[in-house]
Amino acid sequence: MKKIAVLISLIFIGLSCKNTNESKTTIVQNTTVEKNEINPENNFGIVIHGGAGTILKKNMTPEKEAAYKAKLEEAIRVGHEILKNGGTSLEAVEKTINIMEDSPLFNAGVGAVFTNAGTNELDASIMDGKTLNAGAAAGVKTVKNPINLARAVMNDSPHVMLSGEGADTFAKEQGLEIVDPKYFFTERRMNSLKNAQKREQIELDHDEKTSFYDEDIKDYKFGTVGCAALDKNGNLAAGTSTGGMTNKRWGRVGDAPIIGAGTYANNATCAVSSTGWGEYFIRAMVAHDISALMNYKGMTIQDAAREVIHDKVGRLGGDGGIVAIDNKGNIAMEFNTAGMYRAHMNADGELVIGIYEK
Repeated sequence: MKKIAVLISLIFIGLSCKNTNESKTTIVQNTTVEKNEINPENNFGIVIHGGAGTILKKNMTPEKEAAYKAKLEEAIRVGHEILKNGGTSLEAVEKTINIMEDSPLFNAGVGAVFTNAGTNELDASIMDGKTLNAGAAAGVKTVKNPINLARAVMNDSPHVMLSGEGADTFAKEQGLEIVDPKYFFTERRMNSLKNAQKREQIELDHDEKTSFYDEDIKDYKFGTVGCAALDKNGNLAAGTSTGGMTNKRWGRVGDAPIIGAGTYANNATCAVSSTGWGEYFIRAMVAHDISALMNYKGMTIQDAAREVIHDKVGRLGGDGGIVAIDNKGNIAMEFNTAGMYRAHMNADGELVIGIYEK
């Protein structure tokens, strides 16, 4: 009888230990990880980009360089403060991107480039790494901050992506800030459109490629803004916003609003925001591919980003870059162009800002 009692006691103790261990484990998208492995000591961080392209110091005035650095710092500090105070990665991503959307320095929001028809058609997306929920908008013309619309699509609709007039209507119904399309006009972007069309006409007239372009036209595909963040709860998020490509037509949509190409976040791996030649980033599914390499091959975020940007996108003939952060706070800022506007802040408040090639 005593042996039976001892045996029952041992079984009970064993079950208790098993339950205790299970309570300390979190299942994240089919990957089992210890909480302390994901986010030790409430680690957090944030990384942003403001577009990649032929950004050369010799073409940059001291005043212009200072303006870009100041705006990058302003944007990332907004997100970092949210994370520092215990806010969510989604909130940090949205508010950080708002700062860049409200600056004419970047090809997003007020600084958006013009289509062939002389209009502005904006795209954005956002993704929650905890739930894999996502929202996106493409070709909107009246929404002041498209990233806000992307989040509203995610939270307040049964859909992932809305486009065109329907997306504008949804934004209005949700009470988002609506502006006259003239709000997006900037002289710099209009001049870029005129130069692009002039170059296009010369090529048509002479049936040959020309070297007629200014600094903006040379990088007519670039200027997207984006952010990836890890909050104190171990949740990742990413977002991207853009005006697209100068002189685009036929309702062209790039990678920015496409989940898996321009934006991706998964608590099991990382959060990624892309910038570059959208057609190639779509074909390579850049943002998701970086996560997949980490998940299936066990690669670090730096190695995964390097392989995708340099080996895969580069081999296809595309160019651009990404910013990314993993579930431990490691970051990657990888690009195959001459420069990328970028910044990073960690939990210690250390700030890194870069513009030119590493």
